[in-house]
Amino acid sequence: MKVGFVSLGCSKNLIDTEATIGIFKKNKFEIVNDETKADIIVINTCGFIDSAKEEAINTILEMAEYKKKRCQYLIVMGCLVQRYYQELRKALPEVDLFIKIEEYDTLWNQIEDLIKREIVVTNKNKTSQKISEIPKMPMLTQEEFLGRTITTGENYAYLKIGEGCSNKCTYCAIPYIRGPFVSRKKEDILEEAKQLADQGIKELIIIAQDTTKYGMDLYGESKLAELLEEISKIEGIQWIRFLYSYPEGITEELIEVVANNPKIAKYFDIPIQHISDSMLKKMNRRTSKKQIQELIQKIKGKIPNVTLRTSLIVGFPGETKEDFEELLTLVRQAKFDKLGTFMYSKEEGTPAAKLPKQIHGNTKKARYRQIMALQQQISRENLEKKLNQECEVLIENISFDGKYYVGRTKQDVPEMDGLVYIKKEPLDRTDRQNHFVTCKIVGISDYDLVAEIID
Repeated sequence: MKVGFVSLGCSKNLIDTEATIGIFKKNKFEIVNDETKADIIVINTCGFIDSAKEEAINTILEMAEYKKKRCQYLIVMGCLVQRYYQELRKALPEVDLFIKIEEYDTLWNQIEDLIKREIVVTNKNKTSQKISEIPKMPMLTQEEFLGRTITTGENYAYLKIGEGCSNKCTYCAIPYIRGPFVSRKKEDILEEAKQLADQGIKELIIIAQDTTKYGMDLYGESKLAELLEEISKIEGIQWIRFLYSYPEGITEELIEVVANNPKIAKYFDIPIQHISDSMLKKMNRRTSKKQIQELIQKIKGKIPNVTLRTSLIVGFPGETKEDFEELLTLVRQAKFDKLGTFMYSKEEGTPAAKLPKQIHGNTKKARYRQIMALQQQISRENLEKKLNQECEVLIENISFDGKYYVGRTKQDVPEMDGLVYIKKEPLDRTDRQNHFVTCKIVGISDYDLVAEIID
């Protein structure tokens, strides 16, 4: 039988999808990229915010249409299922099997029951997850991590070092969906990293809901800096980066490792969410305005060429004009290289959903547009400073018109950050795809670079 996959949501979800693909391949199923040719379609859902839920439901309904043709089984797994199990079963009879995250340790048993013996596992005694409870979720096994099928191409792969989150920010449902933070053993992570290097992967992107929490539960202290150093010793891995590092967990040791290790990108992804002390307190964040400002200055002081990325929330309940002006001032002063903004999403069952002074949708949109317009200008100013500089670029593609190579610098995260367009000479017969080249920056746009090869 042929199996097609749709993976929605974050890169952490993608790893679960890749592990599930690996399980199907291990059991001799053929994987296809065309849903019209699939006998089985598996959808891994996101249930983080309203727009993600809407996308997941629309995708399920879209894939269900293929059951009228070739598809025999539709399987849905992931965060949305964990959060709305009973509701989904009642609302979507087109789906043959729903698998919650807490059932990942029996994932293949359920699939096998459905496909080989035509028994749908529904377990009617189970109820949908109560948002006020934080369940302890089983992590995928080491064998499943090692057996996953990389879907991100030849050059990079995500490496998940922990599952869940224990921060309990008032706006966020992740702890209730994914459980508390659980670290993987360092030995297991290093084994997977070596296997990825053996497969030809050049870049590892280290992820968890909060990477700075790595090791706290296993070793009593953060071991992220130590882990990065160990990964950097693996032959074949040329670029390493880590994402989602909460400000309170960024230590002097971590900054030093980023500053001094040539394999590790001089890149910090720090989701600060806000800068107003009143907002930070309502969000149950563990840092203050002063601490955030001092951290930014410390990182820039220790690593002058550092790239800083952050994410912000506008329209959180009770956000005043003054709170928002503080946020605008921070963006102007910090001049983040990369910045993403979210309009606050009222997630049922979270503490923030019960807060008074919920902000009107039009106000959220206006504040979002204002922040992003400012950041567009700042991004262009930051990129202008790169003109005539040399940089290393990993070429990953060719533009649709065939005139440019398309790549990334070490300071750009795939699918998130900007690209480098390198003019491709018509007589250039060298296949430079999936290779590193030295370039000179000769042009810019709001978020991307134009370069020429100089080696």
